[in-house]
Amino acid sequence: MATNPHAMTDADTIVGSIDSSNSSHGNEYVIADISADEAWLSMEADAAPTLRAWR
Repeated sequence: MATNPHAMTDADTIVGSIDSSNSSHGNEYVIADISADEAWLSMEADAAPTLRAWR
């Protein structure tokens, strides 16, 4: 078990995607660590920050 949850290793894989499968609620932006179970978060795609805002 990692002692620092923010530490990255070579095995960590973080991905982002737009999920449009639930069109009645609009698109969702999902960020997930696919190397760990249940390690994801989502928000409405329209509310997600732009890449320029992350700089």
